[in-house]
Amino acid sequence: MNIQEIERQLSLITDPYNPLIEELKKDKRKGVQKQLIKWEKRLEKERQTREKFQQMMMYEKQLKAEGYQLICGIDEVGRGPLAGPVIAAAVILPDGFYLPGLNDSKQLSEKRREEYFHIIQEEAQHIGIGQIEADEIDRLNIYQATKKAMLDAIQEMKMMPDHLLIDAMKLETPCPQLSLIKGDAKSISIAAASIVAKVTRDHLMQKMAIQYPEYGFDQHMGYGTALHIEALKQYGPCPIHRKTFAPVKDLLEGTI
Repeated sequence: MNIQEIERQLSLITDPYNPLIEELKKDKRKGVQKQLIKWEKRLEKERQTREKFQQMMMYEKQLKAEGYQLICGIDEVGRGPLAGPVIAAAVILPDGFYLPGLNDSKQLSEKRREEYFHIIQEEAQHIGIGQIEADEIDRLNIYQATKKAMLDAIQEMKMMPDHLLIDAMKLETPCPQLSLIKGDAKSISIAAASIVAKVTRDHLMQKMAIQYPEYGFDQHMGYGTALHIEALKQYGPCPIHRKTFAPVKDLLEGTI
């Protein structure tokens, strides 16, 4: 076989004991050995990815061993921006769900988040979204608004979960719950909720960028970047800005 054909054959092999591997190890051509090294690295990366995924299933497995079936991951996005809503997502994944590379949404590229978002939408048993707008955030404060968004996300699901896995929050609900610091890197259910919340909010802010083009919401999603601050100073706040957040509050009060 030529090098191209060997590369194609190796792309199909996942078993390190495949007879072809032993044959190729005896092949003295540098190109062949290069392809073998590349294949071994790919296999090792896939092994690590599977291992990481298994680690992130630890809480779900433990809860299922205790008899819980509908285990719901909950996460939010949008606590820090100066504009737009805070969004929470609640996600129940099915048994046997496997999405290699699933992790905290902040660790993934926009392209990968979009790809995973559609897979989760298709395969999840239940998804709920909670959305609290800027005026309600101003009225409640961001901490209480985030809790309300999470509770709304649970209520939006067609079936109530047996147990909650929540990223760094405790909710007032009769449902048993476990709060995990950096839970989106420790639980596949929370990681899935993190991606759904992030992509849902990004899509919304992209729409807001069309409605309020002067602020560039599609570039910073409402966070306080230099571009956003300059637009605020030039045009003042718009209806989706959080009036209790500095520097929006300072602009309204004329202190800056």
